[in-house]
Amino acid sequence: MRQMGIRAQWVKPHTQTTIHSDFSGKLKNLLDRNFSPDHPNCVWCTDITYIHTRQDGFVYLACIMDLYSRKIISWKLTKTLDTGPILESIKEARKQRPANEPIMIHTDRGVHYTCDLYRKLTRGMVRSYSAKGVPYDNACIESFHSLIKREWLNRFVIQNFRHAYRLVSEYIDGWYNPKRIHSHCGYMPPTEYEVMYPRTSTN
Repeated sequence: MRQMGIRAQWVKPHTQTTIHSDFSGKLKNLLDRNFSPDHPNCVWCTDITYIHTRQDGFVYLACIMDLYSRKIISWKLTKTLDTGPILESIKEARKQRPANEPIMIHTDRGVHYTCDLYRKLTRGMVRSYSAKGVPYDNACIESFHSLIKREWLNRFVIQNFRHAYRLVSEYIDGWYNPKRIHSHCGYMPPTEYEVMYPRTSTN
């Protein structure tokens, strides 16, 4: 953290980012807060958070996390909440990390994650949903979005979309994945923890 000049920051008031759309019993919480899968590419979680800019208003960050390592395996920053651009992160994650077995993907019940396009993009995956109004059911990705703001974004007056994109990339690709240690990962960074998996799994 010292290398990037990161220090503790005050937490801004919470902004609601979920537009609830489906409270039916058909959407099951299959993850059931089991946040520690035993291998990579077993469970992903995803969510959207808002980032305020001076010139462009809110921009929207959608991240996908692999729960095994807490690594952000895909992210997408958009100028609108349109479903197509937001869900590009899923396309990218599936392209980068093909799997030999069905991956569980956990989300909230917002419109982006209950629409036809989401079902199409996650075909062959196991879909899991948080209970209505229970953000802790998706605690890991919620925590990450709080972390990126607290440790990094809140240090800046973000001017526009381009500025926000650069800051997000610096944090996720330059700091969080390759360098930021995590207690869940035995105090290793997420990328290193994943690299260690083949060795630790055979011991």
